[in-house]
Amino acid sequence: MSRLGLGTMTWGQDTGADEATAQLTAFVDAGGTLVDTADVYCEGDSERLLGHLLREVVHRDDLVIATKSAITPDGRYDASRRHLLSSLDDSLDRLGIDHVDLWQLHTYDPATPLEETLTAVDEAVRTGRARYAGVSNYAAWQLATATTWQRAWPGRTPIVSAQMEYSLLSRDLEREVVPAALDAGVGLLPWSPLGRGVLTGKYRTGIPADSRGATPHLAEFVRPYLGEQSRRIVESVTTAAEGLGVSPLAVALSWVRDQPGVVAPIVGARTSGQLLGILQAEDLILPQEIRDALDDVSDI
Repeated sequence: MSRLGLGTMTWGQDTGADEATAQLTAFVDAGGTLVDTADVYCEGDSERLLGHLLREVVHRDDLVIATKSAITPDGRYDASRRHLLSSLDDSLDRLGIDHVDLWQLHTYDPATPLEETLTAVDEAVRTGRARYAGVSNYAAWQLATATTWQRAWPGRTPIVSAQMEYSLLSRDLEREVVPAALDAGVGLLPWSPLGRGVLTGKYRTGIPADSRGATPHLAEFVRPYLGEQSRRIVESVTTAAEGLGVSPLAVALSWVRDQPGVVAPIVGARTSGQLLGILQAEDLILPQEIRDALDDVSDI
């Protein structure tokens, strides 16, 4: 699997078919394999568009397809066995494939016993609808409980990954989630590794009209990272980038990619040009003194 994953949260809404085609082609040409989606992204249109590209643009076997279930179309959490397996079948139908490589529980559902949720995971793998299983947005105790439960009896499906927000602007998971994942042998798939786009430096002097921060449905998503604390971190990233002769994006991405336990950050781009910049930054290895400086300025 590639060291970067391609996120498709905006496919089918902000990202149309032509742009998605260009992004996926560039990603595969650069050696990328992991493509991440979810049943609720753009009301299922993300999976539909990805399914179209799997039929028309890229061979399905060249990719590691990951999707998620556990959130209803109206935004409720539902990790019941009934909902999860029904959602997975719907995802497979939209994607036009007979299995996903990684099926992730999108969020923890406190109204459903975890053991019931995990029986759906076992069933999905047993019936060939999923090859591996992971979780997303789980607290440390939830991750530890799920991994321990699945290891407790032979034949259960192990939890192999945890998709969490992780960047220089979001390091809270280092307190408990990262140690829990390392102890359980679970790989981390950071989402929004560029701090919801803020670590690229594009918001240093305001909100660009063509940015996600300027769109009605994503403005509140970006806003939490536009404060003074984030500004200091972004300035440090920019200073490091200038010293290395690379982009702030490359510095921020390299930092999170090489953190303990990280398998592949999930990156989402507005344009194929942005994605090419991200892919070109993948080879950068930060000097230890710069990593140390960034650790200090972003310390949790």
